[in-house]
Amino acid sequence: MSNELKGKVAVVTGASRGIGKGIALALGEKGCKVFITGRTTGDGPLTIDTAAREITEAGGEGIPIQCDHGVDAEIEKLFATIGKQTDHIDFLVNNVYKIPSPPAWGGGFWDHPIQVWDDQVGIGLRAHYVASWHASSMLFAAGTGGAIMNVSSPGGQSYHFSSSYGAGKAGLDRLTADMAIELEPKGIAAVVLYPGAVATEFTIEAAKSRNMDLSNSQSTQFVGRNAVAMLLSDNLMTRSGSIQWVEDLADEFDINEADGTRPPRYEDRAS
Repeated sequence: MSNELKGKVAVVTGASRGIGKGIALALGEKGCKVFITGRTTGDGPLTIDTAAREITEAGGEGIPIQCDHGVDAEIEKLFATIGKQTDHIDFLVNNVYKIPSPPAWGGGFWDHPIQVWDDQVGIGLRAHYVASWHASSMLFAAGTGGAIMNVSSPGGQSYHFSSSYGAGKAGLDRLTADMAIELEPKGIAAVVLYPGAVATEFTIEAAKSRNMDLSNSQSTQFVGRNAVAMLLSDNLMTRSGSIQWVEDLADEFDINEADGTRPPRYEDRAS
């Protein structure tokens, strides 16, 4: 644990589990105050309360706030609540995502309920815009050097899972690029994070029934530590508007998995 982010404030959406939790924990390791959101509370293993406690144990300060990012009013309330506890935000990590039930694993778009669009684009794209809108004044209050980091995926460049999934990710990539143009005069960066295949709680469980090989996957801890290394970099503003691949960040900052290994490069990466 270090204190490089002592005094800094971050908001990570959808951080009860998965990539969001990995990023939130990595921020905590650097001494950051981290507000995290999610729908599930309590003492269970996949709740915002448990994640917040782990962030604090890592060396930061974890603060859980229940929020359904599919409801604009709840996002507005989220930032009003944060505003009562701090006068600024240094980093907004838009990570929240709703996996359709059942998941849209391939097939034609006509095979999936229309609600799949609202799950994957409404939560995975629109909710990020809404959160960024509400967070903007608090980001500006922190001065220059802050960032909005939007967690996307290679599905923004090639087919993954379903057409609605790709539309949401491609839209998020474009949204971030255009946000960067508008944020540049404020000295705030907007970047896209591209993890590869990640061994989240969901994919680990899904692998049991789908015969998926996760041996080369990135851990959520690995993704988080690389993402935070980027946020701490001296050239953060020069990255604004770009897609930052976790594998490239690992090479740049020499970050490995806990066992000392480094996952191979993402096999479906576009050239």
